[in-house]
Amino acid sequence: MVPIEPARLIQGLLIDVDGVLHVDGDPIPGAAEALQRLNALGIPYVLLTNTTIRTRRQLGELLRSLGFPVSDDQLVTAGAATATYLRTHYPDQPCFLLVEGDVREEFADIHLVENDSATVVVLGGAGSVYTYDRLNLAFRLLLRGAHFVAMHRNLVWERRDGLALDTGAFLMGLEAATGRQAHLVGKPSPDFFQAGLARLGLPPEHVAMVGDSLTADIAPAQGLGMTGILVQTGRFRPSDLETGQPDVLLSSFAELPTWLTSVQ
Repeated sequence: MVPIEPARLIQGLLIDVDGVLHVDGDPIPGAAEALQRLNALGIPYVLLTNTTIRTRRQLGELLRSLGFPVSDDQLVTAGAATATYLRTHYPDQPCFLLVEGDVREEFADIHLVENDSATVVVLGGAGSVYTYDRLNLAFRLLLRGAHFVAMHRNLVWERRDGLALDTGAFLMGLEAATGRQAHLVGKPSPDFFQAGLARLGLPPEHVAMVGDSLTADIAPAQGLGMTGILVQTGRFRPSDLETGQPDVLLSSFAELPTWLTSVQ
């Protein structure tokens, strides 16, 4: 653990959701109480998540039902950010959206199609919708020159029954097969972290990113000058530490308020 210098005292937090606050709808023990304590301490936070199976409204409702004191305005999701990106860069263009869950609500005003008329291919969270026929349609659209957008590059995510393949596993296959590189919207894109920082209104040197993944959460945040706090829940595996080092390693989010008050 690297001591935090006085000039880098943490004034705000970016917090991952899946694997940090809950796993597939089951709260991490003590996490809700920890977030309540952060509120009491007056430490601002934004939830920065690659979640694509729920809208911000749905995710906010879930978290509040689990006891987390969050508002929808404190949520920055890869699904919502991708919808905004499409409206800005490809207005009115037909999009083939490959995503699991109910996040399509975020895309209500975007022209979505399920055929070869699409000029934009968008990959979101993986699941049973990732059939061979739908992946092959995405492949052929990309070969014909369709724009390529990905909500995130996560290889795996944690469910109640264990680790499961996520978007990145399929995204890498499509990129290799087509020779195309997708435009990344969610983590680890620097723009996504910058959106969280803008919501906090703080410079990166006074912000910590709390996550369960070195590659998706910690390393990119450190690259922008933030403190990286890795929790040993969710996707975390001890072997992860062979690929990089966080500034702080905690057993779970429940330990965060105590650690913060000890270094502030």
